[in-house]
Amino acid sequence: MFGNKNYYCLVAGLREYTLDADTKGFDAREIIAEIEEELSGADLKAVHLLYGYYDCENIIALRSAREAFNPLGNLTREELEAELEDPKRLPSRVARVIKAYAAAEKADADAEDNEWAKGINLEQSFERSLFEAYYEECALSGSRFLREWAAFDRTLRNISAAAVARSMGRAVAGVTVGKGDVVEQLQRSSAADFGLRGELLYIDAVIAAVNDEQNIVEKEHKIDLVRWDQAVDLAARDYFDINAILSYLVRVNIVARWALLDPKRGRAMLDRIMAELDGKELVNKQ
Repeated sequence: MFGNKNYYCLVAGLREYTLDADTKGFDAREIIAEIEEELSGADLKAVHLLYGYYDCENIIALRSAREAFNPLGNLTREELEAELEDPKRLPSRVARVIKAYAAAEKADADAEDNEWAKGINLEQSFERSLFEAYYEECALSGSRFLREWAAFDRTLRNISAAAVARSMGRAVAGVTVGKGDVVEQLQRSSAADFGLRGELLYIDAVIAAVNDEQNIVEKEHKIDLVRWDQAVDLAARDYFDINAILSYLVRVNIVARWALLDPKRGRAMLDRIMAELDGKELVNKQ
């Protein structure tokens, strides 16, 4: 059964992974690989799905012939190039989007004969369809943390995209991913907070970051702090299971990003992981 396994030794060793990374130079991929070696099959699947987001980013870059490539993804550039030709290793819904758009882009394509396109809106961008498929996969995960994290992450990105679109006079409906009450509210509301202040505690922080910061690095830093806090909160009562590990990995991903963007802030976030791990150790001993 999913999520029943406890990883006492692994969680106890997370501090050492972080210390080691700090000493040798922060390598998130190395930390991830070491953790993956200790996980059960079901829990490993959850970790792979978490990092599937970066695979989606890399797929979009490859289709656009961009050089950018995020090393946090599960698959290498060469492996993803093969997946674009014949997807076998990607989550089923993600693979289906790739097949549907590939079939539609053929010169002699007939929309009615596109067996992969059922339920996929080919009139919207490939990027939106791909991320919709990714979040749908997460919503069906056996991991509570992953389901809740993905729902939060999609909402956070939708709010940020909607606020930017509004500031530029563009239609919000063209930038949001997925469906649901929050998406509908973002698309129809003219309120400064999209009428979501009572529903989402972090709405003000995100909108303020988007609207107030001309410096894109500062804006992204503020939004990542919202992500960080949510990752901690979603596993606040989890100490040794996969939820605790996924929460830690989300924070590792944020540190990895800032280690490249702004080493000083990356260092501060690394220190914060250490402090939070120390705090959990104190709770565990009580």
